[in-house]
Amino acid sequence: MSDTSITAQPTDPEAYASLHADATALLEGWQPTSPAASTARDQTLALLAAGPIAMSRQHRPGHITASTLVLDATGARVLLCLHVKFGRWVQLGGHCEPVDQTLVAAALREATEESGIAGLRIDPVPIDVDVHEVLCQGGSRHYDVRFVVVAPPGAVEQVSDEAEELGWFPPDQLPEPLAGGTVQLVAPALAALRRSPLRRAP
Repeated sequence: MSDTSITAQPTDPEAYASLHADATALLEGWQPTSPAASTARDQTLALLAAGPIAMSRQHRPGHITASTLVLDATGARVLLCLHVKFGRWVQLGGHCEPVDQTLVAAALREATEESGIAGLRIDPVPIDVDVHEVLCQGGSRHYDVRFVVVAPPGAVEQVSDEAEELGWFPPDQLPEPLAGGTVQLVAPALAALRRSPLRRAP
């Protein structure tokens, strides 16, 4: 996840209008993967009722973020980031930006930037939604919409400024200390991989 302590320059909320409309439609049509995800989805839709400002980190009550669990081409390994600020292993992702036209695009951009891997493929159906406290703007909440991403065969990661380290781990042997909420992504990510065309795409 991207650095939550950075204070962004003020942005016109209407710059997020298209992204807000996409996020609302995506979550309204989504079938939650767990009871907890269902509750978080409802909370996120309630936040989105505030309008496009809910997509921006400027919104102190909370804002939408997008993250991904990156799998290798076989689904045998998970790519995690040892975050510089958190000091914990966590999935890749972070804040939405005005350049993002869809939530899927925001998630894929974050995964690409933080992994340094070109050619990532993303399943456009979320695997989880999670609401948690963060340090943005002196204290806020992330309403995080999570996706699964598959790396191409032979992909080599490159550590970004967000990470002390990147590492591949078996899904049943995740590292410690692990950020809360990361382990819950494994089962729905692997299930999505089994039913999606991502593994079979060229």
